[in-house]
Amino acid sequence: MRFLLSAFMATVFVFANSAQAEFKLDSRYTDNDGDLVADIPSDSKQWVDPNTLIFAYTPVEDPAVYAKAWSDFLTHMEKTTGKKVQFFPVQSNAAQIEAMRAGRLHIAGFNTGSNPIAVACAGFRPFTMMASADGSFGYEMEIITYPGSGIEKVENIKGKQLAFTSETSNSGFKAPSAILKADFDMIPDRDFEAVFSGKHDNSILGVANKDYPAASIANSVLARMIQRNVIKPEQVVSLYKSQTFPTTGYGVVYNLNPELQQKIQDAFFSFEWAGTTLEEEFSKSGEAQFIPITFKEQWAVIRKIDEANGVSYDCK
Repeated sequence: MRFLLSAFMATVFVFANSAQAEFKLDSRYTDNDGDLVADIPSDSKQWVDPNTLIFAYTPVEDPAVYAKAWSDFLTHMEKTTGKKVQFFPVQSNAAQIEAMRAGRLHIAGFNTGSNPIAVACAGFRPFTMMASADGSFGYEMEIITYPGSGIEKVENIKGKQLAFTSETSNSGFKAPSAILKADFDMIPDRDFEAVFSGKHDNSILGVANKDYPAASIANSVLARMIQRNVIKPEQVVSLYKSQTFPTTGYGVVYNLNPELQQKIQDAFFSFEWAGTTLEEEFSKSGEAQFIPITFKEQWAVIRKIDEANGVSYDCK
């Protein structure tokens, strides 16, 4: 299978029986320290120091929900950095990656599956993610259906539709593709019809409203939608739950002024969640703080899933 993410001119190749590919950055970036992310340019003339910082959160649901959710945090970042910070409501993973690669996006939360593409193709430097108060983090991919669908187990999806979200999503495509093939000998087109909803909320609502017989989704998104009463828990049934994966990774574009990069990190780690719009939204899925991470360590399992799927990226 071959998927063209034309919005940012990166081609994602998925070969069912291909050899595992080594993760590497686009040729425009260097990685002299071996941490798998783009180095900050050594030449200060290549640094950017914009008056307004642009921030985008991964488009898992309606962007309007998250413009409000992030408002208190972005006010805090303005105070910490001395810069104006603007929320950028992206509609797709591809558009988000394209914006950072083109220099229009400075700070972002990229979803689990998009992190490797953003790192490789857009110079993304992730350094944190959300965690619960006890430091635990992550979410699971679940395959869900609705009561009375006639689907009692994963194997019953054969001959029916399964909704994915997008090719760049870990829980919405990459992980279920690898798991279905390895554990159930099920692949798209041969065993079931794959359709793409675009976002996790579309897939969840599609199952809840019986538009899709089954879907693979991130259960953290499902939890927040239930908490907001967008759907009722009895509208969906879980057929499969995966191991725990890292959640959205937050970071900056590689060529921001390094002093500014440090101030942005300080903003994340000094933010007090209590009583804020961020706590109001993300406590629904158990998050309560930002913790330090590295792409090399926390995203190792995601890179392995990409390798299992034979994924490689041609950044143009």
